[in-house]
Amino acid sequence: MVENRSNSVVELEQVTFTWPGNQTPTLDIKQLHITKGEHLFIKGPSGCGKSTLLGLLTGINTTSSGQLRVLGQDLNQMKGSQRDKFRADHIGYIFQQFNLLPELTALNNVALPLKLRGDKHAITKAMAWLEKVGLAHRKNHKPGELSGGEQQGVAIARALVFEPNFIFADEPTGNLDQKSATEIADILFACCQENNAGLVVVTHSNVLASRAQHTFLLANGSLADGQIRQESNEALKVVSC
Repeated sequence: MVENRSNSVVELEQVTFTWPGNQTPTLDIKQLHITKGEHLFIKGPSGCGKSTLLGLLTGINTTSSGQLRVLGQDLNQMKGSQRDKFRADHIGYIFQQFNLLPELTALNNVALPLKLRGDKHAITKAMAWLEKVGLAHRKNHKPGELSGGEQQGVAIARALVFEPNFIFADEPTGNLDQKSATEIADILFACCQENNAGLVVVTHSNVLASRAQHTFLLANGSLADGQIRQESNEALKVVSC
């Protein structure tokens, strides 16, 4: 993957990230390239920096050193407001906790990103996406009236409704039972493939990670490039490339 740099739309080179007051970097990423439409998973133990890395890739955090370019833009050179706009224009984010607005219906939660852009067809487009994730019949229900799987389905529709270049997902099936997790994974992969959106997921799930095109193990602040294979005993095996 890293060799195909000409097609990369996310590029990290010699990137470090250190929290204020710390001397040891939380992250020290030598190289990471992600191409358009690629499905990439990042796996690792709790507290290893997976969410921090997502924060860098989406411009929520800024690097301490190194180069980070997304769609040809150097995020380190942007002001906070510029990064916020860039993220809103190009990046969809899916949270483990769903982060739906409780006072809005499923339909209006999905339509919200478009309404904020002044899109006059927000409701029509949102309805189309609820149909894609199989939740058109729940359009008038608020989050508190939906199951966990249904709420995550709405969150996926909301993340994709404005056709972003990338979807970043932080443990998207972490709060779901196995059946719901499998259904949500199917929807997430299918929708990203249809939109040719890059998908970057951090997860603890071996089953979910085994479906990725590329998988990285994050440990001690660094990424190990490899594949995750599902053994019969459910053990995690990292195979170096």
